[in-house]
Amino acid sequence: MAKLFLIFISLTVLTLSSSNAAIYKGQREFIKKCLKCHNDGQNFIAKYKMKQWKKLTKAKGKPLAELHLKNKKAKKSWKYFKSGRYIKKSKHLRQFLVEYAKDSGNVPACN
Repeated sequence: MAKLFLIFISLTVLTLSSSNAAIYKGQREFIKKCLKCHNDGQNFIAKYKMKQWKKLTKAKGKPLAELHLKNKKAKKSWKYFKSGRYIKKSKHLRQFLVEYAKDSGNVPACN
């Protein structure tokens, strides 16, 4: 009985940890895809508060994508925001942006 319980707990932990977003993955995505246009990095992320980043990145980042797709100045990023990669990585990007928002007290190292 104890072995069965341990197996169940192990599988639960593995399942939950693999589905969670990772800040470092979001940072990597930001560096690869966002710094091209938002080259002020830290200042850009700290532009919004946690609540605002959460709102912009809800529903797999749809509001953030729409914001970019409506802006002609962001034409370079349209292909990315229409891609499956963006949808797949949006949870990590969300975690990163919320973690280092203006009111979080954290400062990213975008090196």
